[in-house]
Amino acid sequence: MGKTFFEELNSENVTGVAYKNVSLKKNVISYFANVGNATIADLCKELNLSAPKVTALLSDLILDGLIKDYGKVESTGGRKPNLYGLVPDSAFFIGVDIKQNHINIGLSDLQKNLIKVSEKLPYHLDNNKESLESLCSLIIDFINELTIPKEKLLGIGINLSGRINYATGYSYSFFYFNEEPLSKIIETKIGIRVFLENDSKSMAYGEFSAGVVGAEKNVLFLNLDHGIGLGILINGQLYYGKSGYSGEFGHIPLFDNEIICHCGKKGCLETEASGWALTRMFKERLLEGSSSILSQNNASTAALKMEDIINAANNDDVLAIELIARIGENLGRGIALLINLFNPELVILGGSLAATEEYIRLPIKSAINKYSLSLVNQDTNLKMSKLGERAGIIGACLLVRNRLLSLS
Repeated sequence: MGKTFFEELNSENVTGVAYKNVSLKKNVISYFANVGNATIADLCKELNLSAPKVTALLSDLILDGLIKDYGKVESTGGRKPNLYGLVPDSAFFIGVDIKQNHINIGLSDLQKNLIKVSEKLPYHLDNNKESLESLCSLIIDFINELTIPKEKLLGIGINLSGRINYATGYSYSFFYFNEEPLSKIIETKIGIRVFLENDSKSMAYGEFSAGVVGAEKNVLFLNLDHGIGLGILINGQLYYGKSGYSGEFGHIPLFDNEIICHCGKKGCLETEASGWALTRMFKERLLEGSSSILSQNNASTAALKMEDIINAANNDDVLAIELIARIGENLGRGIALLINLFNPELVILGGSLAATEEYIRLPIKSAINKYSLSLVNQDTNLKMSKLGERAGIIGACLLVRNRLLSLS
């Protein structure tokens, strides 16, 4: 019996005709994944192949359980053609989105449907081995709860903030303990292929593929969380830069202050426009005597978290709303700079701070109008994320699917 498509895909000894067949099968799967069900005639036209060749490729993929014949379709005349498409439950992918104080994990099928989601699992991201072990345990627990065969789990995408080189699997901001790539360390512990990605890039791709993006191809996604991340899509493709480190928007030196950023430098945008900046400002105002529902609840000022302030704003807390507006104004200055540089069709506001909706969007919009060139910003729409907390896991699953199957 010959090798299945996945065995051929992962084999290092596929050459010649077999290699060409694997490439053609990838093209067939890519077409179904991106366009949907199709006839043999559709595939012949799109892939520039003969009907016998397409028929042979489909037969192999049907035997492998990846493609299904969905029967006859309506026709204007003559013989009715058969409609073919993916078998959604023939392969699965896991996405892991790591936040500062929790993680989200999701399972998607080959047709990018989310099958299972576990959100806001308690977790604290620290740059130590205990935090890495805890992460691996949470992923293993999620896998053990699944009812699908483990051999159908083709890969895991893990999102981390900071400097990630997705091509090599190295993380330089978290868990950089030895010379081995972090992706390989986690892969060894879990037993399934692992891909690392910067969280903002994954969220951007999730929103682009299954969220608020329509026909736009040049898109900026702002991940507004404890820090500030940026995912850049140019002509529908994620932009990485030379080593994958593009999008460090939070570290633009935009302010003349003496506040030391987490990166070690002074004056970064994050020092005046991020979740941790909001938390710092809020605590300072409470210590100066300002009133808030959080102080009235006898909450410890030192223990206050960004999430507490977001919840307070959404419950009409005046101090929280005031400071979020200040954060939004500062963000808008930075986003105006991006609009002047990139002239994008769409800017998306996502991440935890986007949960404050109009409280942050309106001051951002006002600052964009104030600081960017009107001829440039009139080309740009500003929208809130549609996927919210799920943007990261959807993006991670889709990026793993695309990389494993080389889908466009």
